[in-house]
Amino acid sequence: MNEVIDLKVLNNYLVWIKFSDNEEKVVDLKPFIGKGFTKNLLKSENFNEVFVEPGGGIAWPNGFDLCPNFLRELQDERHMA
Repeated sequence: MNEVIDLKVLNNYLVWIKFSDNEEKVVDLKPFIGKGFTKNLLKSENFNEVFVEPGGGIAWPNGFDLCPNFLRELQDERHMA
């Protein structure tokens, strides 16, 4: 399984992600936050607390997480016109 090994928060809920096979992509996470317990992630100070969890996915202190396989399938926003 591929794992996230590094990430960097960009503007507008975009996150640069590097995977263990050295693939890099920029993903838009805005569609996945804003309702229920993810509502607090709309505040940039909370969103910016994202980290790589031991299983290779990404997570926030509130418990919301996204697995690396899901992240791998997301559109790379750098290639959008």
